[in-house]
Amino acid sequence: MDIRDDIREFLTTRRARLTPADVGLPDFGGRRRVAGLRREEVALIAGMSVEYYVRLERGNATGVSESVLEGIARALRLDDAEVQHLHDLVRAANDGAAPGRRRARPRTHAIRPGMQQLLDAMHGIPVVVQNGRLDVVGVNALGRALFSELFDSPRQPANFARYLFLDPRAPRFYRQWDDAAQQIVALLRAEAGRAPRDRELSDLVGELATCSDTFRALWASHDVREHRTGVKPVTHPLVGEIDLSFEALDVSTERGLQLIAFTAEPGSASDGALRLLASWAASEPAAASVDSRTAGTGG
Repeated sequence: MDIRDDIREFLTTRRARLTPADVGLPDFGGRRRVAGLRREEVALIAGMSVEYYVRLERGNATGVSESVLEGIARALRLDDAEVQHLHDLVRAANDGAAPGRRRARPRTHAIRPGMQQLLDAMHGIPVVVQNGRLDVVGVNALGRALFSELFDSPRQPANFARYLFLDPRAPRFYRQWDDAAQQIVALLRAEAGRAPRDRELSDLVGELATCSDTFRALWASHDVREHRTGVKPVTHPLVGEIDLSFEALDVSTERGLQLIAFTAEPGSASDGALRLLASWAASEPAAASVDSRTAGTGG
């Protein structure tokens, strides 16, 4: 993953989705040679020279100030996740310009025993802990039962992106597979901005791009997204359709980890299906404990 290319393509794709009318500029008609805004239009709104903006869009982010990034974010109508991604890319580009600062960000492959004990005590809801690559590094019994297909692959640690794009069962499990695919790729793209020198992440992206045309197309869009809350409709092979709400919480004691808990509306059919799954998980010794080899390996 080349940071200069990522900066160029991210800014180009953000610029291409806007029209002059979107940003309050007059459109004098005629044929436009580029999709979306022109570079000079972005520079005008951002309050900088065209030459400076062109330099940045070509990937030269050396010494870019906070005020410049704020101007570009305003001009391109970036949301919070996109603003953070732009900052991550610029930070990575400047780190690369200073060889003494080139340090790969460490990635957690397993959670602490105390945290696993906490997950095991959460009996009524499925819970998983994932790192930025979407490896599952912690899970409770009901989480393992919910995502059972994810864990029965010989390829470990279990990885949500690899399952979604490479397992033929995934489109049946995710009832809104297209939305899930966009979300997964947007999360990986954001992580690539935070950790551009993560070799395992690069290997994962390369594997998915080689094996999945859909992943390759979505990766090229450079969309990024936060993963905080939402609804995930799934079809479980044992209990059928379940509509799950999820909440994602950053694990403050472990860099780059998120704890994601899933719930169903009380009294709903999904709630009944989740309770049935919980009963099954409690009766299955293999589903009721975490395999330390799964939680403790790094790919």
